[in-house]
Amino acid sequence: MLNKKILVVDDEPEMRELVNLYLRKEGYDVLQAEDGDEALKFLPQFSPHLILLDVMMPKIDGFTLAKQIQEEYIIPIIFLTARGDEWDRIHGLKLGADDYIVKPFSTGELLARVEAVLRRTSNHANQLQDNRQNFGSISFELKSRKAFCYEKPLSLTLKEYELLLFLATHKSQVFSREHLLEKIWGIDYTGSERTVDTHIKTLRLKLDAAANSIQTVWGVGYKFEAEM
Repeated sequence: MLNKKILVVDDEPEMRELVNLYLRKEGYDVLQAEDGDEALKFLPQFSPHLILLDVMMPKIDGFTLAKQIQEEYIIPIIFLTARGDEWDRIHGLKLGADDYIVKPFSTGELLARVEAVLRRTSNHANQLQDNRQNFGSISFELKSRKAFCYEKPLSLTLKEYELLLFLATHKSQVFSREHLLEKIWGIDYTGSERTVDTHIKTLRLKLDAAANSIQTVWGVGYKFEAEM
């Protein structure tokens, strides 16, 4: 079995090296990034199983970077930071982080939390069905979070995938923009309902011949009708 891969994002070289040393001794493959820009560049080629992410960094802070990552990828995140006040911990967890470790920390604490998150996410993935769910011309592989249209893979962002899957699994049900925002983006999302319209427009473009699977119900919202 291949070693689990971990991306460590921290602007302090000494901290990166220390965490790298701890993790490599336990058999993990580790890649280091000194800031958010470098982390985003590494993600497609490295495909980590877990990200250890500092909060206070130049260019892009950790909270902002986490939101950007979660728009495109499904990767567990542990915040690793000196900011230990309650607001920061709650904010980090609300963003979807899987854990929050405050510096300074012990080797045992770091490794235990890394192992716990990896075990939890691995168990969750194993519980998902391997078989596809089919909705006419559109199908989903739940475990790998892949979507297909007429058997051709779709290149979707995380939110596009979640929105399409939600609509497909609630066939013929009409959902308002407000309802979709709450279900897909969460109750704490502060953006405009136009976000839903933008994502629907992009999805239809990507679905191409199956674009009519997502139908507009004027004055109400959107629904999914499977096309064969």
